[in-house]
Amino acid sequence: MLNQKQDALNASAAVYGSMKGKDVYAVTLKNGQMEVTISNIGCAITAVSVPCRKGERKNVVAGFENILDYAKNPWYFGCVVGRYAGRISQGRFELDGEMIQLSVNEGGSHLHGGVEGFDKKVWEVVSLINKKDEVGVELRYFSPDGEEGYPGNMCVRVIYLLTRQNRLSLHYFAETDKATPVNLTNHSYFNLSAFNSALVTDHILTINASRYTEKNEQNLPTGNILSLAGSPLDFSLPKRIGDEIAQFTHDRGFDHNYILRHAASDKKVAAAELYDPVSGRVLRIFTDQPAIQMYTANLWDGSYCGPQQKSYVQHGAVALETQAFPDSPNHTQFPSTILRPGDTFRSTTVYEFDVR
Repeated sequence: MLNQKQDALNASAAVYGSMKGKDVYAVTLKNGQMEVTISNIGCAITAVSVPCRKGERKNVVAGFENILDYAKNPWYFGCVVGRYAGRISQGRFELDGEMIQLSVNEGGSHLHGGVEGFDKKVWEVVSLINKKDEVGVELRYFSPDGEEGYPGNMCVRVIYLLTRQNRLSLHYFAETDKATPVNLTNHSYFNLSAFNSALVTDHILTINASRYTEKNEQNLPTGNILSLAGSPLDFSLPKRIGDEIAQFTHDRGFDHNYILRHAASDKKVAAAELYDPVSGRVLRIFTDQPAIQMYTANLWDGSYCGPQQKSYVQHGAVALETQAFPDSPNHTQFPSTILRPGDTFRSTTVYEFDVR
């Protein structure tokens, strides 16, 4: 177990620069053992520094060294994506008898909120949180009616909280004045070796799922829900990420949506555990969302060198995105993602760090 210093909790913010006439902040959360940095560009987690079993603290997430570079973030490093994470086929769906057309930005589909989604916005830093047992920051973004084609004025809030127990929780809230689909997630990529190892293929992964949403060659759900049992996608028991990654030649790795067990519950479930046997670092993920998207950085090509001073190569990290099902507005059998006026979207995901 990681040890916690009892007097080291602190949240602070500093102006890093400006973008679109707004101040860009670097917010730092500390608890004595780990340190988290958050930018208000894209509401992004830019660094998570945690110790290995030898006590060496290093950054385990992919990102940019210069926070202003998050303004152009083709890999979605660490950011909050929305209004809708994942793909919506042709950017089109029917809502209350009306056909809605969203922007199209990826292979004929609408991906991660469109051409300029939440990941590219400068969020408002509402407040820092400094409490006895947790520290954090609240950020807010107002998405106007028609942005990227979405109906309704929508106000989104995200609260990051870091506890003494090395838990980083992400609390999402959204309200709208017109019915609109909402699917918010964080797109952090993890390499628990802190990129000392170029690949995560030796990481051990467990995902608390027995089913997944089948997809076609356009990475869109077919509507079928299939069993994971006996397939190379099955991580219900701990398994090396690299054991069967080569079987997915079309995707060039894993890029699949897992339906979490007990997904009907509104309580947080243990969704996944990621373990690096060399460093001893462990990441456990808990969520109240129905699914988790696993993506193994299949398109990284080594052309970018991250703040760890290591090139980011294919399969150099893994994203584990807690979310709703992809393309849900076009599949009535999937859990609904429609937020209506008078209701509040609420979701919580927790990243818990440890050593073994």
